[in-house]
Amino acid sequence: MSFASPLFLWYFLPAVLFAVLVLPRSWRNGIIAIASLVFYASGAGAFTLLLLACMVVNFAAGTALEPGSAAPAARRRALLSAVICFDIGILVIWKYAGFATQQIDYFTGLFGGSFPVAHLALPIGISFFTFHHISYVVDIYRGERRALRDPVSFMTYIAMFPQLVAGPIVRYREIADQLPQRRSHRLDDIAAGFPRFALGLCKKAIIADSLSPMVEACFATSDGDLTFAIAWLGAVGYTLQLYFDFSGYSDMAIGLGRMFGFRLPENFARPYSSVTVTEFWRRWHMSLSRWFRDYVYIPLGGNREGAAKTYRNLCIVFVLTGFWHGANWTFLVWGCYHGLLLILERRFGWDRTPPAVAARIGRRILTLVLVVFGWVFFKSPDIGHAFTMIGQMVVPDADGLTDVVDAALTNQRVVILLAALAIFALPATPVTGPLLESARTRPAVGLRIGVMTAGALYAAILVANGTFSPFLYYQF
Repeated sequence: MSFASPLFLWYFLPAVLFAVLVLPRSWRNGIIAIASLVFYASGAGAFTLLLLACMVVNFAAGTALEPGSAAPAARRRALLSAVICFDIGILVIWKYAGFATQQIDYFTGLFGGSFPVAHLALPIGISFFTFHHISYVVDIYRGERRALRDPVSFMTYIAMFPQLVAGPIVRYREIADQLPQRRSHRLDDIAAGFPRFALGLCKKAIIADSLSPMVEACFATSDGDLTFAIAWLGAVGYTLQLYFDFSGYSDMAIGLGRMFGFRLPENFARPYSSVTVTEFWRRWHMSLSRWFRDYVYIPLGGNREGAAKTYRNLCIVFVLTGFWHGANWTFLVWGCYHGLLLILERRFGWDRTPPAVAARIGRRILTLVLVVFGWVFFKSPDIGHAFTMIGQMVVPDADGLTDVVDAALTNQRVVILLAALAIFALPATPVTGPLLESARTRPAVGLRIGVMTAGALYAAILVANGTFSPFLYYQF
């Protein structure tokens, strides 16, 4: 079930909101937990049992991991390691077994042999709920928060449908204080959350889904027909589509969370306004960056043990970041590419914002171009296609668009593409989502009214016509 589907918008969401509002406060976590399992089961089917099994293991380990528990420190460390290995093992088996066996089969075939290839369906949201489980047990082990004694509250944290499938990745310590049943829930929360949800729906249905056919036509163009114009149109179009799709999902998730009384962390802050790649990663998928910082980068030593180990830690983090997104060499190359850019910026001092205005503009353009090139690897089906496309992007030619791409680039999509390009020129602040939720200025009120009326109405019409598509990050 997608947030941008008639079933969710017309039936599921109103029903859950109604139940939360009219039934006793002590039932709220239970209502959200049950609704979340129904939401997940509607798309994941039998994989709901896998989610439940992971929840049972991590919940059972929670109290034994607390620093004040009866278990000695060595046993607590061993238990933490075992639970993390279990969580990562589940992720590796379901997400990477097929990829790993394909590589073994390929190399075995070079010597005339063969190896059985595993074909496993990918459980929806497994990368996200795995990271939530790890955050839960690690934060308890560190003594940052106490373990939950109520399994319903734990299920609410892990399975909460606004963030279950594609984030934001909510670290346990960020939400632990919001989970007790005494959490307040008011109509003011709905009034604040709905504009944020409507903004995300507009981003997804009006912009991202409109650009999708054009982007797919560009990336599906054969190597022989690929031109400079098609390559750049596809790369820039995907840069915009991915941002409006994923930030739209995040806005909808944060808005839904607020409507149910939860404050979920921000996930985007105008990333395409970044002056450096380092800044880009402070603004793009921020919940993922924070997770890797707190649970991988800092435990490895961060930047406290000299330049060489700092570069090593950055390499490890971005190799993991790449493979976290998918079991394909293209994601590994994309992660290594960004890791290398961050290392070069840190090595030569380019990670700092230059004081001169002209220099800042130049660095912002350069950063954007580097990010666009990176998205080509992210989107391409294989490395060969990615390099072919990048090769066309760096060598201008006089050829235009193929008939297929020209047909996909309708007048309506040209208008939406031009409007979406404005995101490249906007300043770093203010960020629209938080502005809609809390600001009381006249521009903010006008924007809020526009989003909730004309924008939401048009997006709802598109959804009713069946023009929506699954969110891009559902595949991760």
